[in-house]
Amino acid sequence: MELILVAHGTRRPGGVATISDLAAQVGTLLGTTVRVAFVDVLGPTPGDLLSQSRATGRPAIVVPAFLSRGYHVRKDLPAHVAASGHPDVVVAPALGPGGQIARILADQVAKCGWQQGDSVVLASAGTSDDLARSDLHTTATLLSALTGSRVTLGFAGSGGLSEIVAGARRAGTGRVVVASYLLADGLFQEQLRCCGADLVSEPLGAHRGLARLVADRFRRAMPRRSDRLVA
Repeated sequence: MELILVAHGTRRPGGVATISDLAAQVGTLLGTTVRVAFVDVLGPTPGDLLSQSRATGRPAIVVPAFLSRGYHVRKDLPAHVAASGHPDVVVAPALGPGGQIARILADQVAKCGWQQGDSVVLASAGTSDDLARSDLHTTATLLSALTGSRVTLGFAGSGGLSEIVAGARRAGTGRVVVASYLLADGLFQEQLRCCGADLVSEPLGAHRGLARLVADRFRRAMPRRSDRLVA
């Protein structure tokens, strides 16, 4: 059984290292190797790895390391699977939205110093995809329920995050905390740190709960006949 974790891709070595470390943690939890592929910027692509596993006759499970069901999850990844010609591939759901990722996010917010009464801005990379935006609003609602704070949605890539933070400050009575809804440090995380918030949480990629979430995605996608291959 080939296990493949698929991420977006970045030219930043730190971002690549975060995904590689995540795959290694997941592999330790499952007792097997988890390979990494990228849909953009660098390789190997999912199609590359799936073509290799097809050649060996190994079935494959793919987990998208994406926080919502945007274009890369719904269009890019299926296109890679189809182009590979692999006849036995299971693609697991994206990592969000859901209770597990929301609890990881809430824990990161608490670790950065959030307190009751603070306003929260959930900051993602940004998307024009309607379903992805709906998923992000769902995550904001879940985070609000967990923290009891008012949560506003903002996008690092749109250039308007500072205005969102300023608006949250005018509307609230306490500090403004930006909840980073990113997997790895990089350009977007730097934008979060410079947006005028009082506090900014760390990306989610290094949180131990994220490895457990990804491992759970792999386990749930495995056919019963292969359950014995992983612990």
